[in-house]
Amino acid sequence: MKNGEHHYNAHLIWDGNRGDGTATYAGYGRQYRVLIDGKPELHGTADVAFRGEADKFNPEDLFLAAISSCHMLSYLALCAKYGISVVAYEDAATGTMKEDGKGGGRFEEVVLHPTVTIADAAQIDRATKLHERAHETCFIANSCSVPIHHRPTVRA
Repeated sequence: MKNGEHHYNAHLIWDGNRGDGTATYAGYGRQYRVLIDGKPELHGTADVAFRGEADKFNPEDLFLAAISSCHMLSYLALCAKYGISVVAYEDAATGTMKEDGKGGGRFEEVVLHPTVTIADAAQIDRATKLHERAHETCFIANSCSVPIHHRPTVRA
């Protein structure tokens, strides 16, 4: 491995063959499993709007969760680096995806709504500003073309 270069592997298995494969659009299941060595199996499906199951993760859920969690991890690292003690962090992330009418589509916007509690009220301004820096250093955000906005609340 080159210095600073990281590799990831995921094994995806489609479990939706109901006997006729994809002979018809309505006839096949959208279920899949993701296997990653040493980690719990993830069960997924399409979004309900695309004939998926509501009780399983879909790619859109995972995309939004990846952006939100990467931002959080980047933010926590920066706070630790700059001496800001974060004692709680939650994010109510939202995403808007639009279909293009031709069978495709894309996310048009992701908005992160992190609520951060820090130990020292005197650091609220700096802690708030670090969200922008966290966005700049987040590997997932840097890999996305969708606009990602931040509406943080920081309190002590």
